[in-house]
Amino acid sequence: MLLAATAISLLGSGSAWSAEGEASDAVLKKMEAMEKRIQSLEAELRQKRVADAAGQEAAPADKKRTAGSEKAQKKTPAPETDKGAKVAAAPELPQDPKGKPSSKPKTLDLSTPPSDLPILGVAPSPVAGLSIGAYGEVKFGSMQNPAANGQWQSGFDTARMVLLPTYAITDNIIFNAEIEFEHAGSGFDNDDKLHGTAEIEQLWIDFKIIDQFNWRAPGIDLVPIGYINQHHEPTQFYSVNRPELYNSIIPSTWKVPGTSVYGTISEDLRYQIMLSATNEDFGDSFANRTDAKTVPLPGTPYFPGIDGANALAFSNPPLGGFDQLSNTLAVSGRLDVTPTFLPGFGGSISAYYSPNTTPRGAHDDLGNFLGKSSLAMFDAEFRYRVPNTGLELRGEYVRVEFGNPANLRANNDSDPTNNVGKAMFGYSGEIAYHIPLGTILRSEWEAVPFYNYTYENLQTGGFAGTDINSPTGAGQRQFHTAGVAVFPSPKIVLKAEYQRVIDKSLVGALSDSYLGGVGFFF
Repeated sequence: MLLAATAISLLGSGSAWSAEGEASDAVLKKMEAMEKRIQSLEAELRQKRVADAAGQEAAPADKKRTAGSEKAQKKTPAPETDKGAKVAAAPELPQDPKGKPSSKPKTLDLSTPPSDLPILGVAPSPVAGLSIGAYGEVKFGSMQNPAANGQWQSGFDTARMVLLPTYAITDNIIFNAEIEFEHAGSGFDNDDKLHGTAEIEQLWIDFKIIDQFNWRAPGIDLVPIGYINQHHEPTQFYSVNRPELYNSIIPSTWKVPGTSVYGTISEDLRYQIMLSATNEDFGDSFANRTDAKTVPLPGTPYFPGIDGANALAFSNPPLGGFDQLSNTLAVSGRLDVTPTFLPGFGGSISAYYSPNTTPRGAHDDLGNFLGKSSLAMFDAEFRYRVPNTGLELRGEYVRVEFGNPANLRANNDSDPTNNVGKAMFGYSGEIAYHIPLGTILRSEWEAVPFYNYTYENLQTGGFAGTDINSPTGAGQRQFHTAGVAVFPSPKIVLKAEYQRVIDKSLVGALSDSYLGGVGFFF
């Protein structure tokens, strides 16, 4: 307006401007146009403010719900993709009109996709940063009982139900745990209808520092050996039971008190290095550990933790109380490979070493004390889903070396059938094919027929100790497993299989089975 008034006064000031009258008229017209445009914008702004105020009064709940659903889809980064740990989404707490956290519980917002709901996939989190997942499996069928001369016996087992609480304290400090209930209960009841345990399978806090280097504080964690030990949820494998290598040589779930560092070396490589309590060559109950934290006194027999029938299945270190029978620490490490030049391929190499697995006070049945024996394990595995096809291939090799078998309890327990040689090893190969079944019950179903062959030798040469060296051949086993896994969703699997077991004992393994299973992981 000031510019316009100035221009008008100048135009009327005298003849000095007469020569430039036409130019002044043009300038004046532009000034008037600018003034009208400013007035128009001011009017639009006033209308928008009025509309916004009316909208906030009319529908505050809708606006909060929209904002909440947008934030709910922002996921906190996982502490380690290889672990498969479920990490919390971090939705904000509901807000009262004054901006303070509401004390009222959040109601289920059906507009939020189920996969983004952080409490068991069905409800929003009542606490910012908290997420709870779960996995579990039920098994049923019929199997031969070798203790009953191979008689076929039917059964049912609620094998496990696991809760997975995770809390993102900050984007860089993350708590993770697994709380597991096995075999339908937390102990025996009077009529044996429950035969279970309740245990903490994982418990640790991650400190995310940089992509290349992160720290997992001391807690209960999984030894980074193989693939299934760290990814043992039932949707991660096709057989009803876990792959055989993880039921003996690798004592899955192999959990230990430990601390580790991990990170990403490159787009193709990730690593983890762990320091942990050592496995123990002691497979007996806690009641047989003395107050001095030793095995039972000489003259009292006890079960080995490592033997030629069960491999390392009973050698895990204790997790509750100061009841370790050794001061020895073990070191383990894993390198994951996912080459970008080979889509669909994943693999790993891993190793474990303990300088001594002999517990305090270890002795043979004659009263002689046993010396040290180291334990070294190596594992290599791969998984390959051939691109643009349904074909999937898996393979694995694992080997265990003992420093001095003469000091292993199994070779000195007056039982010649469970002797242990210088080494144990096993390998497996699996072929599977993914077949889409189409949309059923508003979900995409898939069937995966598979065949797995596994060979184990738990009683190689190099026996030593006070026991008579007379292996029965039961430790040399072949497993032929064929079946189908049906996925109504990636989070649910229905399984059916037949397994044929062969060993070199005189009567044979007598351990065939027909099994079914239901598993879930979300």
